[in-house]
Amino acid sequence: MPKVPPFPPSRRIEVLAYPGVQMLDVTGPLQVFATANEMIVKDGGTPPYSLHVVAKRGPSVLASSGLDIGVQPLPAMRVPVDTLLIAGGPGVEAATADRALVAWVRHRARRARRVASVCTGAFLLAATGLLDGRRAATHWSVCADLARRHPRIKVEPDPIFVADGPVWSSAGVTAGIDLALALLEQDLGQPLALAVARYLVVFLKRPGGQAQFSAALSLQAADDRFGALHRWIEAHLAAPLTLPAMAARAGMSERSFSRRYLEATGRTPARAVEAMRVEAARRLLSESRRPVKQIARSCGFGSEETMRRSFQRLLAVPPQDYRARFASAPGHAL
Repeated sequence: MPKVPPFPPSRRIEVLAYPGVQMLDVTGPLQVFATANEMIVKDGGTPPYSLHVVAKRGPSVLASSGLDIGVQPLPAMRVPVDTLLIAGGPGVEAATADRALVAWVRHRARRARRVASVCTGAFLLAATGLLDGRRAATHWSVCADLARRHPRIKVEPDPIFVADGPVWSSAGVTAGIDLALALLEQDLGQPLALAVARYLVVFLKRPGGQAQFSAALSLQAADDRFGALHRWIEAHLAAPLTLPAMAARAGMSERSFSRRYLEATGRTPARAVEAMRVEAARRLLSESRRPVKQIARSCGFGSEETMRRSFQRLLAVPPQDYRARFASAPGHAL
């Protein structure tokens, strides 16, 4: 058991649940803090955390998985709280529409030392206004939606978690465990956080961002002006996709095409082509046994080194490591 710094006993951690909450968004972070408690008690210390799952209605809420989670009533504001953690799940839309619950979160968060959201819990936290002007993360599949609905939030699609002052947020589902480990490390140091991560058989700091788990392309424009162009690019990735060639295909001058494409997609044409090539290479790496060099050529990278640089830039992981993590089982590889 590593030595831990002095810490006030029984800091209260509240995890907010509601009907339709994602089970792992609740239990994953809780288990991190519970394991830290167990380790410190086993070494003769006092549990540093007091853990509570709270909800507007009880004595339980039905998670999206169909399992009941026992909950406590929403505490009064006079009850001290250290950390408020808001779980995500399919039920977050209904929770966000509950004005009384949003008001409780807003007031409770202001009394906490820090507040955090897991996955789509960011939408409930955003409804309070506490994410305005801050950086935030959520599940990769709803980053664009969060940014559209809350334009004052700087939504970051790749990080596993984001800390902006006392407000934290994480990517999807299991990323809540990464977030909780970071909170634990902030409180009690890296040795204990590492010991907990080892016990739970997870990374203390997971390599790469969540882009490696998502569909990498975020090129859909509101009016789909370039949908036909994207389909053409996908069919010709091995070709030299130059700016003049793409502009001609779109029926525009190079200058007009570059400007309008950036406005519609948020990326330059060159960066979009790179992302589409990485997406195609990811599929081949995970679904086939083709050599990396051959995949690089077939996806238009020209060389294995060029593909490696693109993977590092977009996914923060080299192609070989990506294949090791996500390749199909041998019996199913093509």
